[in-house]
Amino acid sequence: MRFVVLGSNSFSGSHFVRHLLEQEHTVLGLSRSTEIEEVFNPYRSLSTTNNWTFNRIDANNSGALRQALHRFSPKYIVNFAAQSMVGQSWMNPEDWYDTNVVGVSHLAKALKELPNLQRYVHVTTPEVYGSTNGWIKESFDFHPSTPYAVSRAAGDWHLKCMFEEFGLPVVFTRAANVYGPGQQLYRIVPRAILSALLGRKLPLDGGGLSTRSFIHIDDVARATQMIAENGRDGETYHISTDRLVTIRGLVEQICELTGVPFESFVEVVGDRPGKDTTYQLDSSKIHHELGWNPEISLEGGLLDTLDWARVNLDELSKLPVTYSHKK
Repeated sequence: MRFVVLGSNSFSGSHFVRHLLEQEHTVLGLSRSTEIEEVFNPYRSLSTTNNWTFNRIDANNSGALRQALHRFSPKYIVNFAAQSMVGQSWMNPEDWYDTNVVGVSHLAKALKELPNLQRYVHVTTPEVYGSTNGWIKESFDFHPSTPYAVSRAAGDWHLKCMFEEFGLPVVFTRAANVYGPGQQLYRIVPRAILSALLGRKLPLDGGGLSTRSFIHIDDVARATQMIAENGRDGETYHISTDRLVTIRGLVEQICELTGVPFESFVEVVGDRPGKDTTYQLDSSKIHHELGWNPEISLEGGLLDTLDWARVNLDELSKLPVTYSHKK
């Protein structure tokens, strides 16, 4: 099958590329930057096949994007491309709206013109819901609390309108906190692991009291393909485990795995504006409709990520662990 992966250089996008190439699907990856460094590239051993093509194209460049899609003529398109940092969206919200709203509207227009497109998967976020009150099912009942969440909510609504008015074959995914080997070092799991291995202090926003569900990227990749191939147009699918942990509890587990005392490791700092306290995503829909269930436990996934960090420690120790914004 022919897949286009937008945002193929992202953490989730690159792992999805690997997942598809392992099954010998034909994949076109599109991203605005050159291909990622080897230490973050999970598909590097598979990318020499004839099934893989990479084009450096910014999703906001609607003309170049439209040409690439028409030339490749995909059956499925999965979009991981987004401005995705939450706290930083307060500083330059216009950049988030340009990519997550205006860029999505240009993409939707191009998708209408693709004759062989069977399904477009829009990878979005539970941030659109705001803090949840108990376990919630999929809906468009949005209460965004940050410019990032507002931008994603607006993009989702635009695509929903395109489905209802023109039959655009779109499905939406909203996953819990995704983690695993090769994740960007400013994310909590790899940053905590790397800080522990290198003896660095870990800043913990607000003391780590917010609650999340963490899900391994391999489980997310499997779910995303199932949704692409068998999801129902216009529908949303949650991808989550039913296990909740505070950020503090997560860091404490990492401390146990690395033998680092929690109290001497963590430095409590202020929380970011608009931070949601919890997301509890009911994933019974994807269980019942598509037969998906998570297979990797949090303990197993943390060990997997720790092994990656240890193997690549020399290289990772030289890299920045803070987010650098690109417009």
